[in-house]
Amino acid sequence: MNSFPRTTVGEVSMPRMIVGTNWFLGYSHTSHAQDTFIKTYQTRENIADILTVFMKAGIDAVMGMPVPIMCQAIEDAEQRVGREMIRIWTPDLDVWGDGPPERHPAARLDLCQKMQGTFCFPHQCTTDALVDKRAKAIRDIDIYTKMIRERGMIPGLSTHMPESVPYADAQGADVETYIQIYNAAGFLMQVEVDWVMNIIRNARKPVMTIKPLAAGRLMPVVGLAFVWSTLRDQDMVTIGTTTPDEAREVIDISCDLLSRRVPEYELQSTRSKASLKR
Repeated sequence: MNSFPRTTVGEVSMPRMIVGTNWFLGYSHTSHAQDTFIKTYQTRENIADILTVFMKAGIDAVMGMPVPIMCQAIEDAEQRVGREMIRIWTPDLDVWGDGPPERHPAARLDLCQKMQGTFCFPHQCTTDALVDKRAKAIRDIDIYTKMIRERGMIPGLSTHMPESVPYADAQGADVETYIQIYNAAGFLMQVEVDWVMNIIRNARKPVMTIKPLAAGRLMPVVGLAFVWSTLRDQDMVTIGTTTPDEAREVIDISCDLLSRRVPEYELQSTRSKASLKR
């Protein structure tokens, strides 16, 4: 079995690439039609096929929502490969107190524990609602990280706000890592890319970056070349794929880039490029 480069988060050995799940669960950041296509196409078997490719390359961590189809597909891939997958769950918590019982923080965290979560990070929609820019703090975050610890999981911070990382560091929040958007296009990033680059560089804990290809707006070699060349050795890249071939492609490109080689892979073939062939 191949061994993709690894780092350590909260004393857990982690691959520096993490499997993303937006392209499993139907969050394309493109259109409703594209979301519908993903949900129609992705079955338990298809997702397990993709996870198997990653796991065989030593990429044994997945990030996403604790939903049945993901848990089932993970278990299928584990059986095929003969090793366990590290589950990074990102539940949304009702921090306002007016939601249904199943979204109560205790209920959601109990579910993550039941679904064998190693890591548990309140989702961005929860975390960023707690950010107080005036006080430069994340209010009540330790309430939820304590609940996560009590359930035997490792807490982290999932955010889209660049302020969240330095605020968490400054207040000594009980988190072992951060999820932060980072891509060369600046897609969904709230400040310029170089600002986020600097925030990641100075973070006290490892950072799990997301959306390296800007939800398909960047070619794999372009988006991956940027993140792998500007992240620290302890930081990670989370990437989603739709098919096993896409998974193999991003793994191979990443291995070349991390070895400082120009990636060699089969280029797209179209009639307009016929004159470029030797």
